[in-house]
Amino acid sequence: MSKMCAFFATAPKGLELLLARELEALGAGAVKETRAGVEFDGTMETAYRVCLWSRLANRILLPLERFEAPTPEALYQGVQRIDWSRHFEPEATIAIDFSSRRSAITHTLFGAQKVKDAVADQFLERCGRRPSVQLEQPDIRINVHVDADQAVLSLDLSGDSLHRRGYRTEAGPAPLKENLAAAVLLRAGWPEVAAHGGALLDPMCGSGTLLIEGAFIAADRAPGLMREYYGFLAWKGHDADLWRRLRDEARERSEAGLARLSPVFGYDLDRRAVHLALNNIDRAGLRGKIHVERKAAADARPKGAAGLVVVNPPYGERLGDVESLGQVYREFGETLQQHFQGWKAALLTGNFELAFQIGIRAGRYYTLYNGALECRLFNFEIDPARYFTPRSGVPETEAQKKLRQILGKAERGAIPAEQAEMFANRLRKNLRNLGAWARKAGVSCYRLYDADLPEFAVAVDLYQGEKLWIHVQEYEAPPSIDPAKAEARLAGAVAMIPEVLQVPREQIFLKIRKRQKGEAQYVKQDQTSHFHVVEEGGWRFWVNFEDYLDTGLFLDHRITRGLIQQAARGRHFLNLFAYTGTATVFAAGGGAASTTTVDMSHTYLEWAGRNMALNGFPERDHLRIRADCLEWLDEASTRGRRYGLIFLDPPTFSNSKRMAGSFDIQRDQGPLLKKAVSLLEPGGMLIFSTNYRKFKLDESALTGCAVEDISRLSMPKDFERNAKIHVCWRIVTPAV
Repeated sequence: MSKMCAFFATAPKGLELLLARELEALGAGAVKETRAGVEFDGTMETAYRVCLWSRLANRILLPLERFEAPTPEALYQGVQRIDWSRHFEPEATIAIDFSSRRSAITHTLFGAQKVKDAVADQFLERCGRRPSVQLEQPDIRINVHVDADQAVLSLDLSGDSLHRRGYRTEAGPAPLKENLAAAVLLRAGWPEVAAHGGALLDPMCGSGTLLIEGAFIAADRAPGLMREYYGFLAWKGHDADLWRRLRDEARERSEAGLARLSPVFGYDLDRRAVHLALNNIDRAGLRGKIHVERKAAADARPKGAAGLVVVNPPYGERLGDVESLGQVYREFGETLQQHFQGWKAALLTGNFELAFQIGIRAGRYYTLYNGALECRLFNFEIDPARYFTPRSGVPETEAQKKLRQILGKAERGAIPAEQAEMFANRLRKNLRNLGAWARKAGVSCYRLYDADLPEFAVAVDLYQGEKLWIHVQEYEAPPSIDPAKAEARLAGAVAMIPEVLQVPREQIFLKIRKRQKGEAQYVKQDQTSHFHVVEEGGWRFWVNFEDYLDTGLFLDHRITRGLIQQAARGRHFLNLFAYTGTATVFAAGGGAASTTTVDMSHTYLEWAGRNMALNGFPERDHLRIRADCLEWLDEASTRGRRYGLIFLDPPTFSNSKRMAGSFDIQRDQGPLLKKAVSLLEPGGMLIFSTNYRKFKLDESALTGCAVEDISRLSMPKDFERNAKIHVCWRIVTPAV
């Protein structure tokens, strides 16, 4: 057990640095941060200590073999190089975790099956028996990760993610994982506060995760002490005496720590949350050590010596509305200022604007991730020198300001009634016809009006989620039109929307759609970070009505996305100029063997990742690449990777600073299409679309391919009035 080994600890995104420090404190050597985890050296005692004591890691892996795996056959042979009888008996149950990146083996289930076959076949050949598969709590969990065709095969010593401490069987509506809660407390300085006898308060405690993790830290309680299951318990290399000694030592430390635990208390206004928290506290063995009661955060008062207030309030993404939450944050900030001077505070939120409603300047902040959602942890010193008066309410965007001004004109009678009624009648007619179609077709987001009347040059889109939102875009009037007349017509149109559609003003969003140059169509229009969830074709998507010119969901590609889903099964899918990855969601939903999503924008790639996570597609199975698509295509053609289905929807023109030169779709289509087609497998399909109205396809770049114009087929009913909004082709390479 004194032999030195190499290990790998996996961690949630953003926690690698903290985990590296924790591992060093636990006696690990050669600690090195890497992508999604930390490498370290140590003895098996070191690994056992990490399994028992790590508050941040997900899994602890013991690498057994590294080998080349460019093909499924090479993967099988590499797994068989290990004498598995040295590690477990054939009667054991096993599970395989397989992931790949930049690899020819992209289908995780297929990869896992190949590994399982190699292990089972070896046992069957040598002793006539084979282990059985058990996905939940197997005796042995094997982990294989392939990166650039290099495989690392490991035993998962943790067996199950270490964030599952064993005390939480139920969670509230927006739970923090236990290791994220621990990270919040460590970043907030709770160990130092607790060492000086300070108290811990969570005034919006939910199911009590922050309170329990805080008590564990303060009481020197090993977070894995309650767990009965680990991945090494059935392993032949397991040292039961060593493990028993480490657990006994941890129990002694916990008993001593609980005896000196400073006050830990929490509040929540929700009765069910309080009930859940008390049950979790009981299961964690902390009954009588943590006080929880039903009370509003604004009514919180100090107990014990000055300490830390830590809170993960709702932030408008999953719970409540941003507008109403602004008042909650302000009232909480007032409570901190009036009653908690001398304390520290830490606030984790996914809506950065709401944090400013607290009225206290943060000393520093950290970026953390709650799943795929980017959050920030703000740390405060509650000191009058740091107080300020926050702006009342949620800051008004420019679009909201213009909308308010227009509706104000309508209320004052400044808009000719006959103009407004003309638009209202057309809106009612469209609502009858398109509304009936949408209900029958199961379409919840569609274009209701698109400059049907020349006098009213606006587009009106309906987005149905938990509420009905209206997205209005004004087409910029040509210079020949009197600006005053254009303003009056816009006002007339917008003023009728709340009345005809029976939608409150706060659910209507207005933008002016101008001819864009370069990156202008992609830059932020505002800074609200307000996102909402809508549905299309059985899949869910995040949309934003304020911050960007477009919402994140191109409604005119609804049918195109459906075609991608139908064609994706069993194929490797490539999404170029991917925007928010909506086509990738449909491909994954259609059973694509793998997906690769490429875009130059970090913002949109993150958005794409959130869309995939929202629909339950794990990040490890779907590759996202931030790159200039033109440069990436050049490099991809030399790597030999092929795809069965590609979606190509490039911008009409771009001269981004991140590109080597300008791009013009009409001028540059030939090289672009040739490179894309070169990545297709025999019989592979390229779906190519552009919204350049004057585009003419140069078929000379597609010699040997079957080319079909599917513009009419791909045009949804709600866009038939503006049939030139996009053109689309289906391009198929020869099968041989």
